[in-house]
Amino acid sequence: MKARDVMTAPVVTVAPETSVSELARLLIERRISAVPVVDRAGKILGIVSEGDLLRRAETRTERRRPRWLEMLLDSSIRAADFAKAHGATAGDVMTRDVIAVSPATDLAEIADLLERSRIKRVPVVDNGVLVGIVSRANLLHGLVARGPAAERPPASDNEIRRNIVEVLAAERWVDQNRINVVVNNGVAHLWGAVPSDDGRRALKIAVRNVPGLVRVDDHLSPHWFANESG
Repeated sequence: MKARDVMTAPVVTVAPETSVSELARLLIERRISAVPVVDRAGKILGIVSEGDLLRRAETRTERRRPRWLEMLLDSSIRAADFAKAHGATAGDVMTRDVIAVSPATDLAEIADLLERSRIKRVPVVDNGVLVGIVSRANLLHGLVARGPAAERPPASDNEIRRNIVEVLAAERWVDQNRINVVVNNGVAHLWGAVPSDDGRRALKIAVRNVPGLVRVDDHLSPHWFANESG
């Protein structure tokens, strides 16, 4: 699935001249945690999140650091803090370095991006114009929409075993020399040794995704030396 399949659209946006009080009211009324800032052509300029409005002079929550630490900080950091605390408009307080994706970006790539960048949402931009937003919740919506895998024609035991072997061969953490797979009436019997409970669990998860499988019977031993008798 792609960004365009799960994104929220149209997107609630504000202009750079929108006041901070209007921003706060909008976030509360729409029950959203962030809003993109766009120009008249729809080009994204930045994004304002709840976090950008936490440190405000009006509520006396502006960031206060020990004087010695302030002296060590780069002047650009101090200036950014001041803008967040005293800025009057969306253009003043918005985060300008916006990470964005295209409508064709794969959901797996978006999940990696959200995790790696520690962000909750990412704008979707097409030819420079904002067309949607993908949030963590949207990724879950995509998971629900996919539902269970479509039913496939019954597979033979040989086909199931061949597919299992191919799946395991693609995983670098699997030592195939220590694993044997026997398939009978659609049931995969796993024999051999694994180094840990995590390895056992991951192995069974990998096998369960093979089409045509009825169930997995676990005969695995928890130690590498289990197969090294004699």
